[in-house]
Amino acid sequence: MTTPPLAQLEESFIHEYLATRGHDRHSVETLSAQERDRLLRDASVYASGRLSELETRSQFVHGLHDAIGDMPKSGRT
Repeated sequence: MTTPPLAQLEESFIHEYLATRGHDRHSVETLSAQERDRLLRDASVYASGRLSELETRSQFVHGLHDAIGDMPKSGRT
């Protein structure tokens, strides 16, 4: 089964966050339950924030494209 692109991106952001904290998916398993839960919760919040940022940027770019598309083309007939 193929993972949807946004899920892959979310997972990538989680791995990125873990790496900035000196962990990977295997080293997280060696943490206490409390530490692991906190770290994974923080990683999830980080990934959600990054996905929201990308969505906002995407909407902004689409808005620019729409605005440019509505503008009259100067010099063209």
